[in-house]
Amino acid sequence: MSTLATDVHGHVSSTFLENVDAMLQSAAEHVPMQGGLLEKIRVCNETYVTRFGVRLREQMFTFEGWRCVHANQPAPAKGGIRYAPDVDQEEVEALAALMSYKCALMGLPFGGSKGALKIDPAQWTPRELERITRRFAQELIRQNFLSPAQNVPAPDVGTSEREMVWIADEYRRLRPGDINAEACVTGKPLAAGGIEGRTEATGRGVQYAIREFFATQRDIGKTGLVPELNGRTVVIQGFGNVGYHAAKFLAQDGCKIVAIVERDGACFNPDGLAIDDLAAHFHSTGSVKDFKGGSFVDGVAAFTMECDILIPAARESVITLQNADAIDARLIVEAANGPVAFDADRRLRERNIVIIPDLFANAGGVTVSYFEWVKNITHIPFGLMESGHRRQQNSLLSSALADLIGKTLPTDLVENSGVQEIDLVRSGLESKMRAVYRQMSHLWNEADAIADLRTAAYVIALSRIKTLYETVGI
Repeated sequence: MSTLATDVHGHVSSTFLENVDAMLQSAAEHVPMQGGLLEKIRVCNETYVTRFGVRLREQMFTFEGWRCVHANQPAPAKGGIRYAPDVDQEEVEALAALMSYKCALMGLPFGGSKGALKIDPAQWTPRELERITRRFAQELIRQNFLSPAQNVPAPDVGTSEREMVWIADEYRRLRPGDINAEACVTGKPLAAGGIEGRTEATGRGVQYAIREFFATQRDIGKTGLVPELNGRTVVIQGFGNVGYHAAKFLAQDGCKIVAIVERDGACFNPDGLAIDDLAAHFHSTGSVKDFKGGSFVDGVAAFTMECDILIPAARESVITLQNADAIDARLIVEAANGPVAFDADRRLRERNIVIIPDLFANAGGVTVSYFEWVKNITHIPFGLMESGHRRQQNSLLSSALADLIGKTLPTDLVENSGVQEIDLVRSGLESKMRAVYRQMSHLWNEADAIADLRTAAYVIALSRIKTLYETVGI
């Protein structure tokens, strides 16, 4: 266990890993198990540390990276790779643990893993990043921390489908006999074996999570909000892939995205921001500052402004005891991993602020990664086998309907009635999110000892991991 740190005000603050462990320990009070099993579940199985050199700019640079396997039951272990200048081993181990619990909650056949490279991607050219990434991949492959059957990375903070292609290509080069090589990473572009809907998946999952919460009368009633998304005010912290897609989809549902909070400040518009226009501005300038569709305000003030829904979509531990009392939202949706510290979580609950936890709210990414992995190891695109049959059935139904109403249906309606991969991905993700939310909600409302959705999520996850370990004799 790591040591506790003290902030400038003399408050004792926990690290990210300690927060994750504390949440697990709290849920474990409701899951009876044999002595010692909880400790086995809590600790990471193994962490690989690599320090490798790459010759760039006429000199040798040494890079430090990690790949942590929290659990390899079931296999493979699954989890992203992040590139960040301030990442460390403890953060990687905390994220790997969260992946184990998240996959167990969602019923996915993956253990938890995570990887990271201590690097600022902005300091290197794309060609240099490719060489660095390929060397990192070589180290992971050599130590069996990368393969379709053992350990499957995906994009995370600082990485994208571009890095996944480089990693997959390096794996194919070093493992040419692996017929499932394409499945060694997920989050790839379509042309390289990816799946439609993966880029939007985490943000789409946030949308589905919020929709299901608002559709559950007894849950939305605990916030004092009306059970309707239209007109709800939303503040989102972080405008990367997850924050952008969450904002876009919620705006389509009628929400007013009143503030986007970034590192250098926030963009605010009480009538709602034009998300795609703001995204274009953000990508061209690297900031939300000077966007004509909103005013640039202090980020801390925007993060704590009054709103219906607050969505932290950036990094961990952004809500602590030091700012928990300043939060002025009815509902917090954790689109990032671990944005609310353990003690702050308890304080927010005392204030009757409901939290949809990260284990569930941001599980869209790993769920669609599972779809991509299945697509790769089965070597057949989703929807291929049933598309023609579905189109034929719809054509017959359309003909019968046309005869009934005495009118000819539009040709494009009939011809485009076959199933598409993106439709299957979204449908599968929505079904999974709805089913898991109902399980969490039932436990929250029916078990007197379960005080919130986070505890419910951890109890479900821990119960499934416990059952698996007991079944295989661990």
